[in-house]
Amino acid sequence: MNMSSEEIRRLSESAALSPKEQLQAIESKSDSLFFGVPKETSFQERRVGLTPDAVDLLVNRGHRVLVETKAGEGSNFDDNEYIQAGAQIVDSAKKIFESDIIMKVAPPSPSEIKMLKQGQTLISALQLSTQPKNYLKALMDKKVTAISWDYIQDEEGVFPIVRSMSEIAGNTAILIAADLMSQSPNGKRSMFGGITGVPPTDVVIIGAGTVGEFAARAALGLGANVRIFDKSMYKLRRLQNAIGQRLNTCTMHPESLSSALANCDVAIGAVRSESGRSPCLVTEEMVNDMRYGSVIVDVSIDQGGCFETSELTTHEHPTVVKYGVIHYGVPNIPSRVSRTASKALSNIFAPVLVRFGEQGSLINVLRTMEGVRNGVYLYKGNVTSKNMAKSFDLPYKDIQLLLGIF
Repeated sequence: MNMSSEEIRRLSESAALSPKEQLQAIESKSDSLFFGVPKETSFQERRVGLTPDAVDLLVNRGHRVLVETKAGEGSNFDDNEYIQAGAQIVDSAKKIFESDIIMKVAPPSPSEIKMLKQGQTLISALQLSTQPKNYLKALMDKKVTAISWDYIQDEEGVFPIVRSMSEIAGNTAILIAADLMSQSPNGKRSMFGGITGVPPTDVVIIGAGTVGEFAARAALGLGANVRIFDKSMYKLRRLQNAIGQRLNTCTMHPESLSSALANCDVAIGAVRSESGRSPCLVTEEMVNDMRYGSVIVDVSIDQGGCFETSELTTHEHPTVVKYGVIHYGVPNIPSRVSRTASKALSNIFAPVLVRFGEQGSLINVLRTMEGVRNGVYLYKGNVTSKNMAKSFDLPYKDIQLLLGIF
């Protein structure tokens, strides 16, 4: 169809006056977050909340990270590594506690709780069995949201950080025992095994959980004979299947345990109790019957120990000798290999923190990530853990109701 120049002019004017669709930018949920990593002050704690690699991951996604000077020193990460990763180094914990999200390993001390501000998010261990009621009340008064990494779950319902630390503790316990056997003045000056024509070391492990499993793996790898005790047939069977080779497993009969200890070179205490106090399974008399120069590594010392003769020691003075038996009673064994433990923590933390930014707010994260929600024990000052509310006789509020999840 032919159009005159006049008709074309009128059509152009009409189009200019007509409303047009406008292109709108799609708003991203991603938000910039402000993280703070303080230097740990708890007894024997050498780990750090975030490694330089984790900081680099967060900074490259537009987040801001403050790190207290020398926070990574105990894990052999210096300030320059954090600076190169994009973190800002500050010289006081007070500045760190101005951040929106505080990343810690150990639970906050009373002085650290005082520095918290309303609306902040605290991510740390909880260690419920060791906390007094006024500790929780102080956090409640601050109206903070507190997430315990002890209770964060993955898609399969596993507690990944607790498992990772238990794996490290089990492996390290055997390496400590091997070192004490070969290097300690009271030790036997012998290896675990693996030498043709030389009898291997006999190792007794008490507890068939994750610590016991990885202690067994390490001991078997060094050529030792391993015997594992536990009161649960299910745990013994599960450990047997997990390791994939025949093990000498025994239920917890005092006579059998006493006989095994009397003939072993190394005993590992790997018992953990949900009540917060590990049961005392090895009496002083049993220890007295053990061989001279044998070694006890009581991983359960964090909960009081499962050997009657165990006592708390330090990294500086890690052992005591009783009845000719070397006792290692340093709590928090993963902190002995703090660089490895810090990397393991960060490898689990970092993807979760990235999701915080992608979701745009803490509420969105808690609504969509059930595993993280499981770790929340305080939400804006409200107790959201049934166990904690019951233990401390405090009012409980369902976090799903607080978040509007129906």
